[in-house]
Amino acid sequence: MEISEVEWVRDTFIDDGYAAGYFLMGEGDDLEWYTSRQRALIPLDERFRYPKSLQRVLNQNRFQVAINRDFAAVVEGCADRPSTWITPRLKEVYHLLYATGWAVSFETWQGDELAGGILGIVIGGAFIGESMFYRIPDGSKVAMVKLVEHLRRRGFLLFDAQLQNPHLERFGAYVVSDREYRQLLAQAIRKPCQFF
Repeated sequence: MEISEVEWVRDTFIDDGYAAGYFLMGEGDDLEWYTSRQRALIPLDERFRYPKSLQRVLNQNRFQVAINRDFAAVVEGCADRPSTWITPRLKEVYHLLYATGWAVSFETWQGDELAGGILGIVIGGAFIGESMFYRIPDGSKVAMVKLVEHLRRRGFLLFDAQLQNPHLERFGAYVVSDREYRQLLAQAIRKPCQFF
């Protein structure tokens, strides 16, 4: 019996990769699965926070939120930096994951202009953040706040940010051990959440 593309994607990238606690990075024409001794998580409870200056931006309603309005542009925006792990081959994988319902883009717009976005993989009640970018100042920060609100409303258990950095710390990101991460991930992916 021939395996379908959806089944192949699930076997190759979801079950044996993301759902097992790994994340993909590209180098040249190669793709490699990675894990880390520590994982950064964005809290979906009262520990989530953001700079007070961002509250003023949120109050002004300068940005509109959309999901998958321009997935390809978000992938390109995330890859557009001097040093990137989002290689052409990895872009192909993201588009395949998008076509089969696993990858999503959570976007902010200012009129017809894409202001920023977050690229992620959704498995059950887990959102695995792959990358984020902005073209208009505060575009990605607003996307982060609105995405956390969205995940809370939808009952998600886990927002994986993969690697800690000072920018994520400002939102309350915290680090857990790989063992604890895998336990949380196993619990989250079993929860039947609907991202849309």
